[in-house]
Amino acid sequence: MSITLAKLSCTVRSCFASSILSRILVGIVLFGVACGAPGEPVAPSPPVAVQITDLTAHQAGDGVQVVFTMPASTLTAERIVSTPAVEILRGAVRQDGSADLKSFRIVDTIPGSLAGKYLAGDKFKFTDPIASEETKAHPGSLVAYTVRTRLSQKRASANSNIVSIRIFNVPERITSIALKLTEPAIELDWGPVKRTSAGDPLLDAPRYNIYRAQLDDDAMNRANHELSKLKWNANFQLLASQTENTYRDRSFEFGKNYAYSVRAAVTVDGGQVESEDSTPVIVTAADIFPPSAPHELSAAVLPGDTEGSFVVDLSWSINVEADFAGYRVYRSEQQGTKGQLLTSELLPTPAYRDTSVQSPHRYWYAVTAVDRAGNESPPSSLVAAEITQPAP
Repeated sequence: MSITLAKLSCTVRSCFASSILSRILVGIVLFGVACGAPGEPVAPSPPVAVQITDLTAHQAGDGVQVVFTMPASTLTAERIVSTPAVEILRGAVRQDGSADLKSFRIVDTIPGSLAGKYLAGDKFKFTDPIASEETKAHPGSLVAYTVRTRLSQKRASANSNIVSIRIFNVPERITSIALKLTEPAIELDWGPVKRTSAGDPLLDAPRYNIYRAQLDDDAMNRANHELSKLKWNANFQLLASQTENTYRDRSFEFGKNYAYSVRAAVTVDGGQVESEDSTPVIVTAADIFPPSAPHELSAAVLPGDTEGSFVVDLSWSINVEADFAGYRVYRSEQQGTKGQLLTSELLPTPAYRDTSVQSPHRYWYAVTAVDRAGNESPPSSLVAAEITQPAP
């Protein structure tokens, strides 16, 4: 009987202790709730760029170039500090002209680390290639494009506005351009284009659109090292459009670097479509062309300022080159040689007086013209001056 009472006493104490512990735990929980203790941590939402709204597209050779402004802020109005990845989507167009939204597929993804290659200022320019065989099979067919950006793998921006464009056969690409630098012009020459990029004969003779880019020294060095890595988007400007397959650029400036590219173009459906760019040709327009030699040099022997002395007055026709800088005068005591330089500075006018002659002596004179680049002309024809002994 004593054993049973002892067990009962133990059970009562255990239940009492358990009840106390339960009340303490419930109090802690309620206290935590009342004090607003945080629950499970919530991951921050990934940044999302604002929607692109200015997408445009045009045919560029055997492809479509899409152009848009890169977003500068997120949906929460925060400035984007790293370049987002860009996804290009192409879709089909229904017979009523509306885009088939279910048909859009990603045709290319440009990582943010490579996006700078396609930037021209704040504009992103990317060309989606389309096989010439596909265009040949369905000339004038409509394709639609939309783009979006992605700052994280988890979430992309909303799709941009949708643009649609018709695709036509274009002339074949010009494969080679011959370039020659002359004093009055940079001369370009290429073979005539007679076929489409798919190999069909062109129905009409194409026009040729000549493009020129001016390069700084750094870009020129990169072009000389590896032409394919040079970024052209921001530089090429239409210089001329013509039917001839030769061109003379007279608007260049000496001392500057230029790149040229030519596209063949045909008119289709009321608009012009161009071939792919030719391989650019580059040139540094170094002025290596001297002025023409002065003409009509004459010499007159005249009395000097002192008794028995003489001077030789020289004069010649004026040079009319736009970059003319001045003249140099040479004197020789042997016929057939240019002799020594008499003028330490360039002469601005076509005249010179030699006061260092002696008698009896014969001298031969020649004059050259110099341009601002330092190029010196061939010497003029030699002219002789006879200094005779004065009579006693």
